[in-house]
Amino acid sequence: MSSLANGSWPQPSIRSGVDPFRVMEVMRAAEERAATGKDVLHLEVGQPSTPAPAGVLAAAHAALDNDVLGYTTAKGLAELRSRIAQHYDDWYDQSVDPEQIIVTTGASGAFVLAFLAAFDLGDRVVVPSPGYPCYRNMLGAYGVEVIDLLTTADTRFQPTPELLEPLLPFDGLVIASPSNPAGTMIGADELAILGSWCHENKVRLISDEIYHGITFGYPADTAIASSDSAIVAQSFSKYFSMTGWRLGWIVAPDELVQPLERLGQNLAIAAPTLAQVAACAAFDCHEELQANVKRYRTNRQLLLDGLPKAGIDKLAPADGAFYVYADVSSHGDSLELSTRWLSELGIAATSGLDFDPSRGRDFVRFSYAGDTDDIAEALQRLEQAQ
Repeated sequence: MSSLANGSWPQPSIRSGVDPFRVMEVMRAAEERAATGKDVLHLEVGQPSTPAPAGVLAAAHAALDNDVLGYTTAKGLAELRSRIAQHYDDWYDQSVDPEQIIVTTGASGAFVLAFLAAFDLGDRVVVPSPGYPCYRNMLGAYGVEVIDLLTTADTRFQPTPELLEPLLPFDGLVIASPSNPAGTMIGADELAILGSWCHENKVRLISDEIYHGITFGYPADTAIASSDSAIVAQSFSKYFSMTGWRLGWIVAPDELVQPLERLGQNLAIAAPTLAQVAACAAFDCHEELQANVKRYRTNRQLLLDGLPKAGIDKLAPADGAFYVYADVSSHGDSLELSTRWLSELGIAATSGLDFDPSRGRDFVRFSYAGDTDDIAEALQRLEQAQ
């Protein structure tokens, strides 16, 4: 007798049994606390606290008034893809054909398409830890074997060919520079070496570049400068301050352009049209966006100076993005710490378990994307709570 016939339902698919993205659970707990009237200092959220740039908002209002806003092609608006291609020329001195660009529903949509286009069931893909958890969770849901590469402060929590060699053979490598959660970067020379190594070993390099533009020592370089076979995922969410607009893009090697387009046609039809129209204006808003980066720089320095005063002095180099990754092992379990900080101090921060399943209980990620006064107050409360 089938499970339906006897009144029960089949179990959810195995692929749906992914780990939670714990930072979203921290956000929910913070919202629940705020709903009771208690204050919350948000150092958990990996998103700008600023709205989209004024030019983007104006373009969106004009489109709402004057545009039908029907589907675009699966690859995205031609005008937007041309602006993105020009962005690579302006920022990186790299020539990109707009036909290589696929506009996606956020960087998350870019990873969905990239992973499906690049890897088959049973392929092996290296994902460094600490790293963004959704890489692991998505790949696992697609039947890809995830190889966890434990990086350390010695390599700035980034992969190197020396770390990767013993893991061969494998089919793909996911990198992020600047990274989430560590905020560390891969320098141009190191990225060139890594890109060449991947190309020579037939390893598909997927480069998460969503934090480009938010750097504090030197500008980030793009993987397409190092490898003709690399896939780049980018987003309007971070530097461009457009998280809720859900818009990103892929720069794809020639052999994957058509597969990515076909997957996009079937999975999403197209990215949101309103967001695409508005995003064309984003590349004219750098003065406003650089003011955001200036605030991140101030917030970053507050944390780098203030956390040691609170007894948290083992910090990853915060080269870019808007995170400080801190070793809190001398203070206790990071999951228990973050829970206590929220309930007793009103400080929301994220346990490293999200980013490193085996060592994450020793680390906490602090986001400095929010309000400067909130960060200063949080540091004062942490210091007083010692």
